[in-house]
Amino acid sequence: MPDISVVIPCYRETAKVADTIARVPDLVSRIYCVDDGCPDATGDYIETHVADGRVQVLRHETNQGVGAAMVTGYRRALADGADIIVKIDGDGQMNPQSIKRFVRPILQGQADYTKGNRFFLLRNLDRMPKRRIIGNAALSFLSKLSTGYWRNFDPTNGFTAIHARVLELLPLERLHKGFFFESDMLYRLATVRAVVVDIPERALYRDEESQVRIGNVIPIFTAKHLRNFCARLFYCYFLRDFHLASIEWLAGPLLMIFGGSYGASHWYASSVTGIEASAGTVMLAGLSLIVGLQLLLSAIGFDIDNQPRMAIHTVLDQ
Repeated sequence: MPDISVVIPCYRETAKVADTIARVPDLVSRIYCVDDGCPDATGDYIETHVADGRVQVLRHETNQGVGAAMVTGYRRALADGADIIVKIDGDGQMNPQSIKRFVRPILQGQADYTKGNRFFLLRNLDRMPKRRIIGNAALSFLSKLSTGYWRNFDPTNGFTAIHARVLELLPLERLHKGFFFESDMLYRLATVRAVVVDIPERALYRDEESQVRIGNVIPIFTAKHLRNFCARLFYCYFLRDFHLASIEWLAGPLLMIFGGSYGASHWYASSVTGIEASAGTVMLAGLSLIVGLQLLLSAIGFDIDNQPRMAIHTVLDQ
């Protein structure tokens, strides 16, 4: 029987966390509630009001962020011998009874990491605030680019499960400590070519107020996604391996930059002097742009097709 543990990062969750814990199914061996320097003392509340023997409260003296809380929970679960570690939030938006659906693809060797996808079924969006739909859609496209998981959506979804052998491969100390944690996890998983599977899941929106403001995080997340994108390309296409796409990733943007700047400079010179640019000048600029775009599209096509297909934990367990 696999050892399945649950980590619940806790920050101002006294209103819902007890009900969330009560709905965690019996297949879970241990539940780690990480009080992340909570001003409401969620950890003390759990120890006082929750009698479930599976619960262990872990504490941070100061608030460090959801990512830091998860790393603390992950480390304890690994030390205690967990085989699969599930993350759920304590705010009641996730249905703990769905845990069995999240761990099944991992147990069957079809995935290394599973995550919720609130966008899989359109009827799941009926109660999702419109600003979240738009914001999460935008972040999803950025995540596809930065992680290479083009077939996955809803990267900020906090309902996840991971095989312990795969988690051990990740640099936990380098995971983002704040709300970019879930997206950063996907990037780290991409660097070890882990298989990620989306699990359709409906979020339960009630009267809770999200701590994340989509309008505020999009510029921050965009910068972090671009950084991860560049790091992933270097690691996966130049440092660890080399493909024809590696050349395309380099040549495509360079040709487009050259064609754009060359054409713009001659267009400006023509507007100033009144002398029309030669046909050769126009062709050189236009051809550089067209060829550069074709190379870039070809590289993206290769990246889409290059998504991992074999769960690496099945090899690590042998």
